[in-house]
Amino acid sequence: MAVTAALVKELREVSGAGMVDCKNALVEADGNLEKAVEILREKGLAAAAKKAGRIASEGLVYTHITDDGKIGVIVEVNSETDFVAKNQEFQSYVHNVALQVVKSGSKDIETFLTEKWHENEGVTVAEALSQKIAVIGENLSIRRFEKFAAKDNETLVSYVHGGGRVAVLINLASGTKGDAIVTAGKDVCMQIAAMNPKFVSRNDVPADFIAKEKEILTGQAQNDENLNKKPPQVVEKIIEGRLDKGLKEICLLEQEYVKEGDMTVAAYLKSVAADLNISAFVRFETGEGIEKKNEDFAEEVSKAMGK
Repeated sequence: MAVTAALVKELREVSGAGMVDCKNALVEADGNLEKAVEILREKGLAAAAKKAGRIASEGLVYTHITDDGKIGVIVEVNSETDFVAKNQEFQSYVHNVALQVVKSGSKDIETFLTEKWHENEGVTVAEALSQKIAVIGENLSIRRFEKFAAKDNETLVSYVHGGGRVAVLINLASGTKGDAIVTAGKDVCMQIAAMNPKFVSRNDVPADFIAKEKEILTGQAQNDENLNKKPPQVVEKIIEGRLDKGLKEICLLEQEYVKEGDMTVAAYLKSVAADLNISAFVRFETGEGIEKKNEDFAEEVSKAMGK
């Protein structure tokens, strides 16, 4: 039986699933609408579609480093509620997402979702996600991931804070290996978790970022009556000083080391090993940047009762 646009539209209205999923189900079912609905339900797509509009802003950030220390990944998987984030079923799923990233060659979420799921190659990552949504009963989302591959002179270290609220993955470069390097990595991960730097060093800061910051500081100076009374060259030095202070706060190596306030992070690393440096780091915080739905319980009950 031919799969027509009208048939796809009808299945979409019945199931609430996406257009592409409906078309694929109808092709698999040879145009049989009832069979296509069963296929969508088996894959969890029909149930997932009903929940897809809900905001998933809770969840977990998670790290995994392979036993040989060669690959490290960090992922964020979101749920609707903190209650689900603490559920063992969800936590196991997040771990499996991290294992998928280890094996993955994808650079973005869209491509990642089309891969074969490592636990069952009969479904894609997206289909496995839909099945998990059906089991857990909340909208879930694989939001982002990063993957580091360590060279021979590099050591991967990770840290997770607050039961999965903040996670950090760091790649340290040094000719030295061993517990001292790993301990230093943990210390710096905690620094990153607490202080949220944006760059490793000043050399990594884009020129347009610096130009924009200087533009903002210049505007602030122009609106400052006290500074308007000073000579232009003095004002320029003040702006440069404020810019320098701001860059020290967002560049990891220049930050004050929180465990030893009289040294920078760069100085701390050198105290551990003369050639110890940071190749890269990434910090994820659960739900950052996601607009959270804010409804009180009474309003939610009223909606459910149709009032």
